[in-house]
Amino acid sequence: MAKKSMVEREKKRQRMVAKFAAKRAALKDVAKDENRSMEERFKAHLKLAELPRNSAPSRLHNRCQVSGRPKAYYRKLKISRIALRDLASNGQIPGMVKSSW
Repeated sequence: MAKKSMVEREKKRQRMVAKFAAKRAALKDVAKDENRSMEERFKAHLKLAELPRNSAPSRLHNRCQVSGRPKAYYRKLKISRIALRDLASNGQIPGMVKSSW
């Protein structure tokens, strides 16, 4: 099980990304627009830099919804390999059988 503080920190980052998504997108559009003056584009870059760091989507990290584990994460299932194995062994994932030979 992951530390609760790390899981909560990740949730906080997700909230911040959602909160600042529209503002960040608008500033990026202004900064990339070739038809605008250099001063406007530069000001947009400065305002973009003033936004909180944790509001950037690249700072998000996928975590297992069962255990909070940040590594070995299956995007399609949204769980880690260890949680997947436990659930499959208990027969809680339909169609999945633990391999044996």
